[in-house]
Amino acid sequence: MQIFEFDTVVIGSGLAGLSAAYHSSGFGTVGFVTKSELDTSNSYYAQGGIAAAIADDDTPELHLIDTFVAGRGLCDRDAVEVLVNEGRDRVKELIEMNMDFDKENGKLMFGLEGGHSRRRILHAGGDATGKEVTSFLLRKVKGRESVKSFEYTAVVKLIQQNGCIIGVQAIDLTTGNNIIFKAKAVILATGGLSRVFERSTNPHTATGDGIAMAYYAGAKIADMEFIQFHPSVLSVPDKEAFLISEAVRGEGAWLLNKDGERFMKDIHPLAELAPRDIVSYSIYKQLRKTNTDVVYLTLKHLDSKKIKKRFHNIYIKLKEYGFDLTKDLLPIAPAAHYMVGGIRTGLYGETNINGLFVCGETASTGVMGANRLASNSLLECLVFGKRASEKAATVKAVSYNLDNIKTIHLEPKNEQQFLEMKNEIATLMSKNVGILREKTGLEATLSRLNEICRQFPELPDEYNLIKIKNTAEVSRLITRSALTREESRGGHIREDFPEEDPGFEVHITQQINKPITFEQIRK
Repeated sequence: MQIFEFDTVVIGSGLAGLSAAYHSSGFGTVGFVTKSELDTSNSYYAQGGIAAAIADDDTPELHLIDTFVAGRGLCDRDAVEVLVNEGRDRVKELIEMNMDFDKENGKLMFGLEGGHSRRRILHAGGDATGKEVTSFLLRKVKGRESVKSFEYTAVVKLIQQNGCIIGVQAIDLTTGNNIIFKAKAVILATGGLSRVFERSTNPHTATGDGIAMAYYAGAKIADMEFIQFHPSVLSVPDKEAFLISEAVRGEGAWLLNKDGERFMKDIHPLAELAPRDIVSYSIYKQLRKTNTDVVYLTLKHLDSKKIKKRFHNIYIKLKEYGFDLTKDLLPIAPAAHYMVGGIRTGLYGETNINGLFVCGETASTGVMGANRLASNSLLECLVFGKRASEKAATVKAVSYNLDNIKTIHLEPKNEQQFLEMKNEIATLMSKNVGILREKTGLEATLSRLNEICRQFPELPDEYNLIKIKNTAEVSRLITRSALTREESRGGHIREDFPEEDPGFEVHITQQINKPITFEQIRK
């Protein structure tokens, strides 16, 4: 086994990981580890922008109110205050570092997205904000001599001794060699898990491995029932789902049913710009009502030149699918997009385990509540990536022993078994734990997931088998939490409990080998 030693190890190369690595590099040496390429992440593919209250007619308080409304009573106030106030500072820092956000006549352009009461969404490259911002910060990280990057290196286990995380075990996917990364602190920024569903906007790497690893180590996991399904995702048979940014509706696009009717006008005062959970569920109900697979997004009534310029990348991509963004009815259906819950943290990304910090989509900071407000996710990455790096830098080194670590193997023969199990789990999750849920389907799904998990009472010593166990475990965390929450709220809708219940204004938390607990909202 190779052994590398750093002050801080950051796992994941999305915007949260980049923010954590960049700021950690000012405190000491950093190991920057990702299981794919450095530029493969949910952040990189994000078409939307970054929400920040920096326009003249905007304030952090207004941003906080919008976040609270979208979060449906489950946001922790102190975390949201940190987000909206420090978020403004983090975005201004990026601008001072020469990050080039879109401008018009020399002034910053602000877009509008669902749930926002002001135009506060900054974009870069039109509809390529994720790519532009992550690429910008990646260049900054690569320029830091104190950072050493490791691509195609999959972390498989957190190394825990005497109640502290002292590093991680990883496998080099190109050679099969095991690597130990020893560190004073580990920052997990491993992204989401939406690839446990059949249709997803996420890259194939978004499978929740970081959550599984933290769960096995004893970390608290919270709010896993809240999965955000993006409303406007292109749906074409035998083709990958392609996300059509919320900003398209922000610029005036309409949603039409099979009869060409705008159905959102009668459902919510913001119509197509209602919060995502409402729009996705409304589309789902239209599909059931009309026995169809898609509704339609149309921009025919908008200025075609402006649309082509504003959404250049989406326009080009849709051409590959045979559609014209400015003229055609675009067939869409919701797809799994964002994990609202995750590993429970404090205001500095700290967990209940010494030495372990989390930021970005992997974390449950209390910011998102029951439903993420559009374009708050990239902002959360910037804010809590920096905060996690600051707190991680205060952790002191502890003594350790690496003699008893079991080698993890990479056996190509097990890859087919992983793919079969992954597909089975994805089918189960989409059928019973998707936009609409009820007790019988949830119990059947949990029963099957329990069977799969029982095949692996301990962490296997082969990478593909570990991936099966992780996929089943994170799916089980979602399903258990969904069964427990007997109400409908945000990104969790129960057909058998269709109303919000004030008694469930709590975070549902899970820990390995412990009963489910309820944590009060910090108001």
